[in-house]
Amino acid sequence: MSEKQHIMIVEDDRHISELVRLYLEKEAYEVSSYERGEDAVEAFKKNPPSLVLLDIMLPGMDGWEVCKAIRKISTIPIIILSAKDETFDKVLGLELGADDYITKPFDSKELVARIKAVLRRGNAGRQPEQALSFPGLTVSLEQYEVIFQGKPLDMAPKELELLYFLASNPNKVFTREQLLEKVWGFDYFGDSRTVDVHIKRIREKLPDSENLGWQIKTVWSVGYKFEVD
Repeated sequence: MSEKQHIMIVEDDRHISELVRLYLEKEAYEVSSYERGEDAVEAFKKNPPSLVLLDIMLPGMDGWEVCKAIRKISTIPIIILSAKDETFDKVLGLELGADDYITKPFDSKELVARIKAVLRRGNAGRQPEQALSFPGLTVSLEQYEVIFQGKPLDMAPKELELLYFLASNPNKVFTREQLLEKVWGFDYFGDSRTVDVHIKRIREKLPDSENLGWQIKTVWSVGYKFEVD
């Protein structure tokens, strides 16, 4: 029998934390919970969970800082739970490397479904994939590394995955909805602006790439493609 998957809850509202714990333990997950971001990061380093449920408004080290700290050392899935439902906050969470963003109050069945969806995507058992190479660019999904002009780039996991997917399908056009499906998963609950934000960030990190014979090109009214001369 396989080991239980471990969910880490980082939430300073004990009522919410205990409620989520009950939902998850009913689904046979192992659960740990922390009220302070600093404690969660230290615990994460010692015993990485399968997934982190992360509140933003925490005492001391807030959720944004926790997300950044985890992303420096791991690609383990992070789902943000927050009362902040502004588009800016959702986009910021995704930019920092979160895999999903759920606003409070939330439905328990939806929360569990989205946890299962993120874990399913992360545990799909894909084989290590070869690094992609173009003039001045190497993208390795196995190493989670991007080398541009001989220097490693700091990219959020979803930026890297989006770049890898496009580059592995050169000159093929994908709609935003297709990219959400392929990179974020078929049951991702986001919207197309998520893709636009990530494309913008990738382009900023790969300046003047058209001079190297490739670029991420916008196909107006359709979507994007990785164009190779």
